[in-house]
Amino acid sequence: MVLTAPRAYIDVHILQTVPPANLNRDDQGNPKEAYYGGVRRSRVSSQAWKRATRLHFTERIPEQDLATRTRRISSALAGLISADSDLTAEASSRLAGALLAPLKISAGKKEGDTAYLFFYGRRQLSAVADLVRDRAAELASLDDTELAAEIARLPVQEKFSTGHPMDVALFGRMVADIPALKVDAATQVAHALSTHAVELEFDYFTAVDDETMKEQETGAGMIGTIGFNSATLYRYASVSLHQLLHNLTDEEAAVTAVEEFVTSFARSMPTGYGNSFGHRTLPSLVAVVVRTDQPVNLVSAFEEPVGAHSGIAAESARRLAREYATATNVWGDTPAFTALCHTFGSSGKTAEQLKDTFAEPVAFPKLLAGLRAHLTDTVKRATR
Repeated sequence: MVLTAPRAYIDVHILQTVPPANLNRDDQGNPKEAYYGGVRRSRVSSQAWKRATRLHFTERIPEQDLATRTRRISSALAGLISADSDLTAEASSRLAGALLAPLKISAGKKEGDTAYLFFYGRRQLSAVADLVRDRAAELASLDDTELAAEIARLPVQEKFSTGHPMDVALFGRMVADIPALKVDAATQVAHALSTHAVELEFDYFTAVDDETMKEQETGAGMIGTIGFNSATLYRYASVSLHQLLHNLTDEEAAVTAVEEFVTSFARSMPTGYGNSFGHRTLPSLVAVVVRTDQPVNLVSAFEEPVGAHSGIAAESARRLAREYATATNVWGDTPAFTALCHTFGSSGKTAEQLKDTFAEPVAFPKLLAGLRAHLTDTVKRATR
């Protein structure tokens, strides 16, 4: 059986209304913004939502099947080595350093740290530790030259090059020092933009000193401001199924990764100032489109900002439907699969336009089930 990776892109289009919030702040502490269509828009960076998506993974996937991004890979490896041996912490750290030395990852300013964050799978690191687990005491007794010679015979780099966890396979890994450890991302995530113009606002707040209140002293114990805005956001991401299959080398795992990504991307939310604003909401619309030609971001639907009249979310949904229809009709690229979930009811102008353009709306679990069935069939047909 030889797998011919099918060319398929899973585009995810989301509309989500967020109340006053500061999801993702800039260097001044204010919500990030961008100019688009000549007006100021609310913006949430792709990095912020990718991290929120990865954190949502951790609630659904076994810990060992996930990845970690850290400078402290040496300390983590030393901990795994010492867990099943009688080695001292110093000996375990020396052995971990020797195992990582052949990779030639640039050292950081702090002893034991790498110069940059390294994104690795927990099972990958366990596999590296397994290379020396049965010989830990013997190897620790060698001098530096002998230890380096023994470690050079071990397939350390191979362990980091195979068995990628879902999040590394989806989001990729860049290691400037070691091109062989690079993993091309299977996912593109756009910066979320408001479909309309926004204005930055400020919340002026005071905090009371409870002890001075007892003495009937007046005045605030603290005064401050927090920048915020509110917006209906258009969010977009795309997953390349063929790249994901290459990264995971497992058909079922690739289909599951797409399903988990769509779930976590739709349900996650950056946590900036979460306790101050309580801003978590669910999307008003999720549309999933499987294409065989290229990813297509539909943000051009909002190049002309939605007006500040009532029903910004509904008008945004209609704009999105029109843009999708235009892109399909003009370019002639009929999607292989389309699924829709929304909260605009079963009748009325918006509901009818969405149904006619995308598909009959379904509940989110049914959207995922339909997507999984389509991708499973796509992969099976590509198997010879």
